[in-house]
Amino acid sequence: MVFSSVIFLNIFFPIVLVIYYTVSRLTDRDATRNRRAKNITLLLASIAFYGAGGYKYLLLLGAVLLINYFGGLATDSLPSGRNRLALLITVILDLGLLFCFKYLNLFVLTYENLQLIITGDAAAGWQNLLTLTRTGALSYVDIALPIGISFYIFQSISYVADVYRKEAIVQRNFFDFALYVSFFPQLIAGPIVKYSDIASQIRDRQETLSSVESGITRFIYGLSKKVLIANTVAVIADDIWALEIKGLGASITWLGAICYTLQIYFDFSGYSDMAIGLGRIFGFNFKENFNYPYISGSVQEFWRRWHLSLSTWFKEYVYIPLGGSHCSMAKTIRNIFLVFLLTGIWHGANFTFLVWGLIYALFLIAERLFLRKLLQKKYARIPAHLYTLFVVIIGWVFFRSDHILQAFEFIREMFRTGNGEYSVFSFLSMKGIIAITAGILLSFPIYPALCARIKNLPTRTQNFWRSAGLVWQFLLLIVSITVIVSGSYNPFIYFQF
Repeated sequence: MVFSSVIFLNIFFPIVLVIYYTVSRLTDRDATRNRRAKNITLLLASIAFYGAGGYKYLLLLGAVLLINYFGGLATDSLPSGRNRLALLITVILDLGLLFCFKYLNLFVLTYENLQLIITGDAAAGWQNLLTLTRTGALSYVDIALPIGISFYIFQSISYVADVYRKEAIVQRNFFDFALYVSFFPQLIAGPIVKYSDIASQIRDRQETLSSVESGITRFIYGLSKKVLIANTVAVIADDIWALEIKGLGASITWLGAICYTLQIYFDFSGYSDMAIGLGRIFGFNFKENFNYPYISGSVQEFWRRWHLSLSTWFKEYVYIPLGGSHCSMAKTIRNIFLVFLLTGIWHGANFTFLVWGLIYALFLIAERLFLRKLLQKKYARIPAHLYTLFVVIIGWVFFRSDHILQAFEFIREMFRTGNGEYSVFSFLSMKGIIAITAGILLSFPIYPALCARIKNLPTRTQNFWRSAGLVWQFLLLIVSITVIVSGSYNPFIYFQF
């Protein structure tokens, strides 16, 4: 089930909302009973939400919940030394599940083709390996990837690690712990939430009219970013990637790369906006996950603005424990390399993601060694921004491609001289042009700047703009729902992770 679906918008969410606030109202005289009733309601809703994708997914989620619930208890209660072993066992079990369901297919494929390479047909073996083609030598059936497995396993690991480091108080109520991991707004595509950030909200929270209004506004803007911008440019990108790449030419491939650059940002940030908005409606405050990453003037700044919850996770649980930047330059370079190697691998079992992570590692290391000083020069502001966008766009080509050879072929076409077989305007409708233009403009912090200016206006003028904003939100909601009902492109990119 996705947020931008008829079932969620017209059935699931309204029912959950009515039940939640009815339960809250009926039990409001007893604070303890009220908290339990609301949490159980949200937990049952989350189980139904995730179970809509198949009962097998629920079994895996249940296994992760049990492993980390008891892992947290053991880590908290055992004496020093043994609690570290409990943490290690819990993390190994978590990563073992992640490997089996996400990476075992690639491991089998690699093993099959390495056998082919060793036994004599090296050319076919390497071709198969780079295009992710199995030989079928092993009697093995590919395992389907459970939705959102990387998100909730990383969130669970952060909980047990924080309990071990005494940065979070262990949760002894299994149902409250299960709600933390499986809360449906952030279950399948984040943001990755630290337990210490919402522990107090699980114990006690107050839903206010202002938080509900703010949540609805955030949800509507996220929905419109996804449906009106991301889905529209996605059609252009998919149409281009579906063609025979050789002969496309620079203009078409750059159009495809730029459309995908806009698609993945508005798709994922739109989902994060909806998750944050839904959280507010139910009294939870999640941290921001994006901060206008495409305005960055360096690759390092880009990663301070893109997918903040994942960047923070790797910083706190990998980079800093390795020594961070408070060590020799050689070790700092090693730490950066390892973190972005793992960041690439986290995104999927494909060599394209591995290369994507390594690209960022190399540029971050270069910035650490010598580029940063050049990028910080006053005269380098525009070149620094263009350099960052160039690295990001090339990176997204690897991210989008089905396999590594396709990515290299696509990039080669981006820099090929001469005319291609197609015209740019054969892919652009007026709707597409509007979506691209809106996407480019909204990649800059225009909305926060307008809100800040409105706050400085006279009260009567502020009220006028607030009323206009409500009308605008209503129109966005109606148009978005109309587009959804029409059955247009709708999957979320980050569901595959």
